[in-house]
Amino acid sequence: MLKAAFCKVWLVWAACSIGLLVRTVGAQPPLDGLTRQIDWQPRRASSANPDLTRNGDARSIEPGGELVLADLEGPGIINHIWCTIGTWDILHGRSHVLKVYYDGRTSPSVQVPLGDFFGVGHGAADDYHSAVTAVSSHGRARSCYWKMPFRERAKVVISNDGEQRTDSFYFYVDWQKHDTLPDDTVYFHAQYRQENPTSPEDFLLLDTKGHGHYVGTVLSNHMCEQGWFGEGDDRFFVDGEASPSLSGTGTEDYFGDAWGFRKFHTPYFGVSLWDGYMPGDRVTAYRWHLLDPVPFRTSLRVQMETRGSVFAEGMQHLGQFLPRQDFVSGVAYWYQNPIVEITDPLPAVKERTAPYRIIPVSTLTTRAEPATGFINSEEGFNLLTQADDSVIEIDFTVPDKGKYQLNALMQYGIIRGIYQPSLNGKEIGGPIDFNATGAFDWLWTRLDNHVLEPDKTHTLSFTCVGRSPHLRTDVGSYCGLAMSHLILLRLEDLPGYEKAKQAAQKKSE
Repeated sequence: MLKAAFCKVWLVWAACSIGLLVRTVGAQPPLDGLTRQIDWQPRRASSANPDLTRNGDARSIEPGGELVLADLEGPGIINHIWCTIGTWDILHGRSHVLKVYYDGRTSPSVQVPLGDFFGVGHGAADDYHSAVTAVSSHGRARSCYWKMPFRERAKVVISNDGEQRTDSFYFYVDWQKHDTLPDDTVYFHAQYRQENPTSPEDFLLLDTKGHGHYVGTVLSNHMCEQGWFGEGDDRFFVDGEASPSLSGTGTEDYFGDAWGFRKFHTPYFGVSLWDGYMPGDRVTAYRWHLLDPVPFRTSLRVQMETRGSVFAEGMQHLGQFLPRQDFVSGVAYWYQNPIVEITDPLPAVKERTAPYRIIPVSTLTTRAEPATGFINSEEGFNLLTQADDSVIEIDFTVPDKGKYQLNALMQYGIIRGIYQPSLNGKEIGGPIDFNATGAFDWLWTRLDNHVLEPDKTHTLSFTCVGRSPHLRTDVGSYCGLAMSHLILLRLEDLPGYEKAKQAAQKKSE
């Protein structure tokens, strides 16, 4: 009886929620909608080869260039965008920018770095799924189902603001061709902002004038000091309010979590990227207001406090609600009339990415013992071996003394083994299993933070400690290893790191 009553209540709640979604943002229940006649025509712009007998379905983008994904004649509604990219630009999620132009405007109404738009910031690669956006293939396949209506024209563009050529960009832009659109149709917008380092003032996500509703937030933080960054509250100032009518109780509360963050994902909120609480760690969280949009008639201002707990380097707790010095970025998603043209240029790529030093392994001195099956090429080193006592060493130097976050782009695959990493003879954490049951994937691998001296050769080594339990017997008894890039981040080069250390030192005295 109790179970039946619970199910009945749940079904009523679900029906009401879906009904609200239909009324507020014009969405159609995916199954109910299939029982009614569809009166629009399906259309697609894609990177498919015009010669349908050939397989060359990708486009390239030169540094500083743009690729037009779609130039559509309305009325219509874009309802699906998918893309994947082949490039050695490790931070392409920040260097490539998605732009959408409506009805002949010369400035975009969507202007967001590619990774951030699809819900993963920092130029990072990670997987998650939600109701309207998803990332798979270890960060390489991006999908969204935001509806983007237009009356006259819509142009979707990807720009390559980086310094490397994009060899392969594959894409779908699915859209509906309509005869007319309702008079009250509002236009989809998305805008990226950042602050590095943050100030005592709130971080501004959106400040717009018009009539519409707010539908989503992506917030990213690159930590520059120890502790929890998310004690700040979300604040929505509707129609010129002096005091926000919507004010929250903490950053993680707004994103549907509690007592800190951890990686998780649900249809409407979650954390797509989570490293931890230490300097150099990264986080991205998303919140979709699909069932609870925030309507406005004349204006909307959305802000997030940038306060949290702070610890000195010796883990001395300095305070629970202090202004922090982090690198914060965010994306606001909203619908409105009239169309807003985003005229402010994005920060340069070097300003919207952390100051990583990305070093191709091919430029470093590498050694392998035994050397059989070891190849070092322009794409990095590859060890194809069945010897379970293999050792690989990579020598590198740093230009300045400092605390360095050590990362490597390693290949995970079906013929890889378990290796113990070490730096200058000291083990880093525990062994890493580089075996993967799927395809060969290059993944960002964290190797902790280390104080490094200049004018000294440092040696990163990997020692095989066994074959993976996931090794397939039909591919042989391999325990190989492959690496393409060494990636260093000197924490002192983060603008907020030294400022935070000085503030912590002063407060602890």
